[in-house]
Amino acid sequence: MDIPSLIPLLIGAYLVGSVPFAVVSSRLFGLKDPRSYGSGNPGATNVLRSGSKAAAALTLAGDCFKGWLAVWAASALGFDAVIAALAGLVAFVGHVFSVFLRFRGGKGVATALGVLAGIGPAIALTCLGIWLLVVLASRYSSVAALTTAAVAPIVTGLVTRSMVFPAIVLALSAILIWRHAANIGRLLSGTEEKIGRGKQR
Repeated sequence: MDIPSLIPLLIGAYLVGSVPFAVVSSRLFGLKDPRSYGSGNPGATNVLRSGSKAAAALTLAGDCFKGWLAVWAASALGFDAVIAALAGLVAFVGHVFSVFLRFRGGKGVATALGVLAGIGPAIALTCLGIWLLVVLASRYSSVAALTTAAVAPIVTGLVTRSMVFPAIVLALSAILIWRHAANIGRLLSGTEEKIGRGKQR
């Protein structure tokens, strides 16, 4: 492992992951800062609560893209698949602990999907399918995210037939579930908001 070249890679992955597309897209569409309404989370689901589907779509695409980009860029630079997946994990950490938001970033669902797409498209498509089924059945984005996070390491292991990639995805899933602690509390108390409740006033 070439440590001198690995360190700049991981720093770059972190900075890419730190770009807060929820805030950027909200400013482009003239919306309020997503941290000021709804759940306060700078992510696509909360931007959707502004009433702008376009801004939410841009946020979703940007957050997903940066996760994929970190994995792809590492591979393009000649790093092996494991290091590329590690770069994706670091980009995910950058999203959750964004240096541009004083280390208070999003929950990482879209970025996690992008990382999975970089590791293996079949993994991402399977997890996306699980997320969609759960969100359609429950109308809770948080329930879909938690369910998908729980099964993602298993899906990764089945697809890659490796112990290393599931371990990286397990770390990603653990952080994602931890970031949903408040959602879990609201789900248990029956106060969690469902998708599609409209624009926040």
